[in-house]
Amino acid sequence: MPLPRSATLQSGRLVLDPHFHAGFGGPHDARLDAALDRFLERLDRACGGIRRAQADAGNTANVLTVKVAAPGGEVQGVGDDESYTLIITPNSATLSTATDVGAMHGMETFLQLIAVENGACRLPAVTIDDAPRFRWRGFMLDVSRHFEPIDVIKRTIDGMTIAKLNVFHWHLSDDQGFRAESKKFPRFTEAASNGQFYTQEQMRDVVAYARARGVRVVPEFDIPGHTSSWLLAYPEIGAGEDIRALPTVFGIPQAELDPSNEKTYKFLDTFIGEMAEIFPDEYFHIGGDETAGKGWLQNPRIVEFMKKKELITPADLQAYFNRRLMPILQKHGKKMMGWDEILNPALPKDIMIQSWRGEASLSQGAEQGYTGILSAPYYLNIQKTAEEMFLADPLPASTKLNAGQQKLILGGEACQWGEHIDAETVDSHVWPRVLAVAERFWSPQSDRDVDDMYRRLRITSLELEDVGLTHITGPEKLRRNLWNSAHPEALDVMASVAEPVMFGDRYKGQHTDALTSLDRFIDAIVADPPARQQIEQEIDAAISPDHSGNAQAAEISLRHQFEQWQTAAPQIEARAQTSPRLSDLSVRAKQLADLGIMGFEALSLIDNHACAPSGWKDAQIAAIDAAAKPSGLIRFVFLPAMRKLVETAASAGCAATN
Repeated sequence: MPLPRSATLQSGRLVLDPHFHAGFGGPHDARLDAALDRFLERLDRACGGIRRAQADAGNTANVLTVKVAAPGGEVQGVGDDESYTLIITPNSATLSTATDVGAMHGMETFLQLIAVENGACRLPAVTIDDAPRFRWRGFMLDVSRHFEPIDVIKRTIDGMTIAKLNVFHWHLSDDQGFRAESKKFPRFTEAASNGQFYTQEQMRDVVAYARARGVRVVPEFDIPGHTSSWLLAYPEIGAGEDIRALPTVFGIPQAELDPSNEKTYKFLDTFIGEMAEIFPDEYFHIGGDETAGKGWLQNPRIVEFMKKKELITPADLQAYFNRRLMPILQKHGKKMMGWDEILNPALPKDIMIQSWRGEASLSQGAEQGYTGILSAPYYLNIQKTAEEMFLADPLPASTKLNAGQQKLILGGEACQWGEHIDAETVDSHVWPRVLAVAERFWSPQSDRDVDDMYRRLRITSLELEDVGLTHITGPEKLRRNLWNSAHPEALDVMASVAEPVMFGDRYKGQHTDALTSLDRFIDAIVADPPARQQIEQEIDAAISPDHSGNAQAAEISLRHQFEQWQTAAPQIEARAQTSPRLSDLSVRAKQLADLGIMGFEALSLIDNHACAPSGWKDAQIAAIDAAAKPSGLIRFVFLPAMRKLVETAASAGCAATN
């Protein structure tokens, strides 16, 4: 995962035995040497004995030969060739690529092909010809609202490597915090970071760490809006707002740079020049979103400036600001990148538009000749399922764009905003769902098999955990803390069938801000848990007219699940009475028990071909509707399937009797 462009299965297996050796069939550089070492470490962990075999092999022939035509540029670019060919026979394997990055992708595929069979690691004989569908396959992490330590950043990049994502978009400034050290402007970190920021040495280290793994780093410093942190540190470049502290409340405070002030552009010239030396990528993200311009319209001097320049609206003034910013970026070797709002015909065509408001704005940009990437369907904090994001395409089959315009759509980025994440919970908000997005960016458009995607996602999720991500162990650890026990079985039962409410619902229900502790039950569960799909499939099997062995196995599993709900619910209700951090689960616990009883009754009606009592269906549907309403900041993931079970139970027996 992601699914390769082309794979042709051959006969036989390649067995990795104590004589395994991997090496190069031609020139290679230090970056590729390090990539091979990391590959061998993971191969050793999967199979055992690989590193010893590698060391003892001496001058024996390679079992795996890596051939790379050229290492690629010193700075990885959007046009780099990431293709690879992997040929595995029963005797050996050859990985051929144009660049180091292609070789890294091929090594990931090799690792995913391993199966342990009959006490040995085996790979199928196969020919894989693979290349990404899109050149820009990114992940954006907001570290401004909640700071994420360097180890989180590095393990995120390790996960991106497995997913074959190639752009780490680092959202480094926003109203709630400025996270990048500037030696030219030290008050950014002295006054506007709460002491939580990345030193220049750390940022350079992240760039090098990412490059070693085939990942580009694109920094974002959001301007001219979302700049409370900027103006707290340097009010002289603002529109006049009186910013006295970093905002703790999320939202969009009124804070904007002053586009009418020449000092603003001199300031930005110096700052961008400093950051350009740290971040070598050709793109520099300026944000540009959600700039209402209220401060501009309340400042008589700025209003007069707008009149002189014949700028009617704040959007016109922002376009002026971006035109002034463009030559500054170009001076420092950068191309402008920003959210939808920077799209303006007055700007040159080499800017990059990142669409967060919908596919329409992406297409609009392409129709005007602008390159773009899509993010609107891939906001992880909205708690969409992996299925929804997997089926959303930057270039769907129904696109109205012509061939030339389609080439301007470079790919997309999944986005994780930082209001409700911290170092303990960030991984479980991102992974493994982002694998589905990564596959959409890499694999052919025809790849639409949702069930198979989930099958592979569950397997790859374990690989992610093995390279240091904590999306599985993190929530488990937090549930143990919530339950104050090493064995929080009751809480685990509810966690398996619940997911967090959407971003906006949590914000309204919990009134979250920067000081809110992220340690409640909502933080100990994950979006789109496996139970959603599992229960749906089991209910479909159980209500099928053909009561086969699969149907019987599904019913046994469902009954066990319903019994667990009834057992766990009273324990959770009791604990909710004594634990402030679990106090909001009382209603949900009672509902879970009732839904378990409902499930048993529905299965019994189906098994006995019995007609449901008068009013039974209406009562159950009402209970399902009640369980679908907001409570406890969580939602049950199985309610549509349970509705289907109830409707079948209410009609099947009566139909048979009639």
